[in-house]
Amino acid sequence: MRILVATAVPVERDAVARAFTGPAPDVDVVAAGVGPALAAASTATALTRAALAGAPYGLVVSAGIGGGFLPHAPVGSLVVADEITAADLGAETADGFVPVTELGFGAVTHRPPEALVRAAAAATGARAGAVLTVSTVTGTAARAAALRERHPTALAEAMEGFGVAEAAGAHGVPVLEIRAVSNPVGPRDRAAWRIGDALAALTAGFGKLTPVLESWRHHDD
Repeated sequence: MRILVATAVPVERDAVARAFTGPAPDVDVVAAGVGPALAAASTATALTRAALAGAPYGLVVSAGIGGGFLPHAPVGSLVVADEITAADLGAETADGFVPVTELGFGAVTHRPPEALVRAAAAATGARAGAVLTVSTVTGTAARAAALRERHPTALAEAMEGFGVAEAAGAHGVPVLEIRAVSNPVGPRDRAAWRIGDALAALTAGFGKLTPVLESWRHHDD
């Protein structure tokens, strides 16, 4: 089974690629770009090219670093998404935020295969929970609290997962999302960021994930 791993930027791509130093699944790791729109477009392009070449992907993984909701996802930890949710796709109203689904159209959540989530979490020591996709990174305690109130199971936020999942869904390919936490979700404090530690955790996590990716097939769920 061929696997596509979509990261946002080259340093994330390189961190994932470093995990595959020995025998590994048939994996392509790409830097798909920042934000859900570019991530979706780049992932869809890669999936289309592979299908047209007669070598389609059987799994797409959105991977990278992200913010963690304390205390459940501390800096340096790994998170595996059991749901990938677009947290700011909708409308602001006098009564608060309304997701696009409640407006009567669209979707805001993708759910990765349960067996794959369980296996990935067990292999890597990651915690499983919701990973939110946002177009604007959270920078205040008030917004962090509002997101947790709307999404009680949220462990992390990033900017690409939902876009990658939309592209995978359009091609009928299952999706997984894995994040290494580089900073707390909330007020932006660069002194608290641990990007190097998060990238190292991402490499280590994918090293442990290799046997899971080698053995998993879609019919396992």
